[in-house]
Amino acid sequence: MSKIRVMVVEDSAVVRALLQHIIGGDARLEVMAAAASAEEALSMLKRMSPDVIVMDIRLPGMDGLEATRRIMSQKPIPIVVVAGVVESKERSSTTMEALRAGALSVLEKPVGTTHADYETLAERFCTQLAIMSQVKLVRQTTRRNSRLLPAHDEPRRGGAYSMLGIVCSTGGPGALVKLLGALGPDFPLPILLVQHMTASFLPGFASWLESVCPFSVAMVSDGQVPAVGVVHMAPAEQHLRLDAGSLRLDLAAPVCGQRPSGTVLFQSMASSLGGHALGILLTGMGEDGAAGLGEIRQAGGYTIAEDESTAVVYGMPAVAVRMGAVCESLPLPAIAPRVLELVSARPEMN
Repeated sequence: MSKIRVMVVEDSAVVRALLQHIIGGDARLEVMAAAASAEEALSMLKRMSPDVIVMDIRLPGMDGLEATRRIMSQKPIPIVVVAGVVESKERSSTTMEALRAGALSVLEKPVGTTHADYETLAERFCTQLAIMSQVKLVRQTTRRNSRLLPAHDEPRRGGAYSMLGIVCSTGGPGALVKLLGALGPDFPLPILLVQHMTASFLPGFASWLESVCPFSVAMVSDGQVPAVGVVHMAPAEQHLRLDAGSLRLDLAAPVCGQRPSGTVLFQSMASSLGGHALGILLTGMGEDGAAGLGEIRQAGGYTIAEDESTAVVYGMPAVAVRMGAVCESLPLPAIAPRVLELVSARPEMN
C-alpha cells in the first residue's frame, strides 16, 4: 500500500525539521516535499501532486492565506493549517480566513520530542493528516437542486418554527459565513450551533465568525436563554442541549466520536420543540448530526442537508440522506432562501 504524500510549508527551519521528523516517523505517511515559503510551494506544485499539504499561516512574502486561496482555485489539494495555540487576534483571523478559503482544518503546531506527551500528540497529528488526505476536493461548478420532500412531509406554516439548529464539521467555517450572511441580521429565530474544531481554536473561531456574519456569536454558558440575533455556539468538550427553553451543557460521553455532538443538540431540539424545530446539517466528515436530524423530522420539524454539489465533505449530510432524516437536500446557496421562506410563510386561514 502506497504511503500518503505530504508537502510541508513552514518558514522556520526548526519547526520544518520537527514536522518532517514527525511525519517521517509514521508508517502511513511520507514527506514528499518541504518548502520554506508559499512561493516555493506553489512552484513545486507545478510538477508534483501531494495528497495533503501542511501549511503554516505566517510566512515571509505571500502568507498561508493567499497560498491557500491560490491552491484551492488552481489545483485543489487538502490543506491542513498549523498554528500556535496562542495567536494574536490578527493572526487568528488570518487562520480562520484560510478555513473560509478552503483549508480543511487547523491543528496545533506539534510539541518538541522532549515533551512528555510527544508520542501521543504526534500520533494524533499524523492521524489527522491521514484522514484529511482522503477528502476528495473538486472545484464546485454544479448547482443542482436535489429535493427530497415527500408529499406527506409538508413544512409547517408561518410562525410555527421557534429555533434553528446548525451542525457542521470539516469545511464548516466557509459554509457558515455564506449561510449566516444570507439569513441576514433580521432573521427572527435564535440559532444554536455545533461546529467541530480543535478545542484551542474555538474561542478564536467564535470571535472571527462574529466579525464576518450579521449576528453576535457567543460561546454558550450553562442555563443561558437563547436570544434572537445571536449564534449560540457549543463550547469545547461539552454537549449543548436545549431543555425547557434554556441551554444546558454537560460532559456526557462523546456521541459519534464527538463532544459537542450535533446529534445531541438535534435530539434535544426534537424533544423540547417537536414540530417547531428547524435543523440544518452542513458539510462534514463522519456521521454526527444525522440521527439527531432524523429525530427532528420524526417529531414533525423540518430538516435540510447540504447537497453533495456544494459540500466540501459530503459525509454527515450523506448519512442523513441515507437514513431518511432529510426533508430537503439543497446546495448551500439555496439553503438560506428556503429557511427564510419557511419562517416567513403566512399562516393558513381557517
